[in-house]
This record gives sequence, structure tokens and C-alpha cells, in this order.
Amino acid sequence: MKLRTTPTTIHTADGSSVTIRRRGIEYDLETRNAVGETIATVEMSADDFHALCAEMDELRYEEAA
Repeated sequence: MKLRTTPTTIHTADGSSVTIRRRGIEYDLETRNAVGETIATVEMSADDFHALCAEMDELRYEEAA
């Protein structure tokens, strides 16, 4: 499995965004408001990031049911 090295940005309906960047063995999640100002940057270990992704998958499947 090849690891993604380019950032991924998710845009919300109100114009905000969340950018996910891999940084070595960790991840940065940066949130920006609709104007583009950084609201927060969260540094996560790979384990924490994967746990977050698993929780989001569970929520998505619960909503689909």
C-alpha cells in the first residue's frame, strides 16, 4: 500500500475546510473558516488518526442504515 504524500482538503457547505497532511509518522488536521483563516491545527499520531477514521466510517454506516 502506497502512502499518500499530498494533502487532502475537504470543503464544507459553508465554505470552511479541513486539510489533512501526513507529516512523517504523524498527521496534521488544519481547519479553516470560509475566509481562509486557520481556526485550528490538530497534530495526531498515526494511531489516533486511524482511530478517528474508523469512528467516521462507523458513523457513516450508522447513518446509512
